[in-house]
Amino acid sequence: MTPPGLPTAMERPHFIGIGGAGMSGIAKILAQRGAKVAGSDARDSETAQALRAHGATVHIGHAAGHLAADSTCVVVSSAIRSDNPELARAAELGIPVVHRSDALAGLMDGLRPIAVAGTHGKTTTTSMLAVSLSALGLDPSYAIGGDLDAPGSNAHHGEGDIFVAEADESDRSFHKYTPQVAIILNAELDHHANYASMEEIYESFETFVGKVVPGGTLVVAHGQAGAAEIAARVAGNEGLRVVTYGEEEAADVRITKITPRGLTSEVTVVIDGRMLTFTVSVPGRHYAHNAVAALAAGVALGIPAHNLASALGKYTGVKRRLQLKGEAAGVQVIDSYAHHPTEMSADLEAIRGAAGDSRILVVFQPHLFSRTQELGKEMGQALALADSALVLDIYPAREDPIPGVTSEIIIASARATGADVTAEHEKDAVADVIAGMAKPGDLVLTMGAGDVTDLGPQILARLSS
Repeated sequence: MTPPGLPTAMERPHFIGIGGAGMSGIAKILAQRGAKVAGSDARDSETAQALRAHGATVHIGHAAGHLAADSTCVVVSSAIRSDNPELARAAELGIPVVHRSDALAGLMDGLRPIAVAGTHGKTTTTSMLAVSLSALGLDPSYAIGGDLDAPGSNAHHGEGDIFVAEADESDRSFHKYTPQVAIILNAELDHHANYASMEEIYESFETFVGKVVPGGTLVVAHGQAGAAEIAARVAGNEGLRVVTYGEEEAADVRITKITPRGLTSEVTVVIDGRMLTFTVSVPGRHYAHNAVAALAAGVALGIPAHNLASALGKYTGVKRRLQLKGEAAGVQVIDSYAHHPTEMSADLEAIRGAAGDSRILVVFQPHLFSRTQELGKEMGQALALADSALVLDIYPAREDPIPGVTSEIIIASARATGADVTAEHEKDAVADVIAGMAKPGDLVLTMGAGDVTDLGPQILARLSS
């Protein structure tokens, strides 16, 4: 089929925060479709450099002068503050402001979208679909919240008719999409700045499911309480096919066996009455479930299950999702994006399964004051799964501090379980501290959604010296 053209409003877009995971992907696809892309970001990065290689103009820092007067729109995410000088300049010039989700929705028009939502594993599941569909020669377009293998590999404009997108529920922006297949991994209380209760979260997911095109499919986890609640609420939706997956006997796509094999797993499923066994090249039960969700979604689009199962074995991970950063002095350093207690526990259990008798040392950086206020106790309990942990100060991202909310909430909770946890207020000291703790055979896990990822190379360099 002929891929859709470029919407007029997107011919000369300007992105504020163009280096962000979601923003950079949309910018890349637009550039690949022929748009004259420009934007700005707080700091230079490998992602910014990758966008320049696609012809985009990327300014460093935010200033009114960066916005060209002939821009056809300004694209923003929910993280952009109202006092941004480029946003103010757009208002002066009368240039339309478009939310990131509206821009992404426009890119999906005319295609067969798969939208991946819910907690936890959106990026992994979306990536598994992108890689496996590409391996089958279907050349999908995709937009992912993380890089597959190199900076700027989080998105692609394909010649095929499938668009795979990570659908963000955190700010309700996933209500903008009209997928042919929707995946809901689970629903838990998170994103506290935007949701006051689980009821609000359930209602938001119901709205998302209501956007699935008539005759479309919802793929939903069977054994997760939040996902099961959503499935029950939308069971009567006319024209919606619901496919469940999980280890339970009643699941439509049933996982019968997950066999750990070092840093990989072998997964056996029964789908449409046929048994299939395939390899998942990341460890842990959680990631096996993500792979089966991807399998069910692809089959819902008419892709033969045995072909897709084989292609899923081509997926070798995404940056920051249990990514091996290297080994030095007999110590492996692995990076994890986990920042919610469920994710933290899942990744630590996966690493524990692969580590055998080796010690697991964690460097954890809490993400957001609001999340720490609501879930800090549970974060501490998750850290008890490690042999030892350093906890850094909270990474604020878009938030202002909340009085009384510090990493001490997490540390106190972890220590109450008997865990060996230490506060570390100086990021620059972490490499030395870990080098003093680590012994040959240990696994070091840098964990969190902030800039803790930068510490992996520093730790490896210090171990090497």
